[in-house]
Amino acid sequence: MNVVAPVIIAVVFILLASLLKEPVRQNFNAVFVAGAGAAYLSGGSGIWEFAFTALVTYCAYRGLRSYTFIGIAWMLHTGWDVLHHLYGNPIVPFAAESSLGCAISDPVIALWFFAGAPSVYGLLRRRPERAGG
Repeated sequence: MNVVAPVIIAVVFILLASLLKEPVRQNFNAVFVAGAGAAYLSGGSGIWEFAFTALVTYCAYRGLRSYTFIGIAWMLHTGWDVLHHLYGNPIVPFAAESSLGCAISDPVIALWFFAGAPSVYGLLRRRPERAGG
C-alpha cells in the first residue's frame, strides 16, 4: 500500500478545513467526524458497529466545545479502520485497501485537532521574517 496518498488526502483535508473561520471550523468538523463514525454501519461487525457509532457520536458532541474530543474521535476511527482492514468489510466496497488508507489518514488529521486545529493559512501569515535576509 502506498502511504503517500493517504497522507496527501489528510493534508488536503486540513488545508480545506483551514479555510473555515471559527466557530464554523469546529462545528463543521464535529459534525463531519460524527458522519465518519457511521461510515462502517453494515461493515460486518454486527452490534459493535452501533456501539462504535454511539461512542464517536458522543465524542463528536463533546467536540462542539473541544477539539481534543474531535481528535479522540478520529483516533477511535483509526482503530476501527484497522479492525475493518483485518477482519471486516472495507470502508469503500470496491477498494480493498481503503480502510488501511483511512487508518493512515486519520491519525494525521487527529494530530491537527490535538494541536487545536489552527488555520494553516493563519500560521503561514504569522511566520516571523528572517533577520539578515
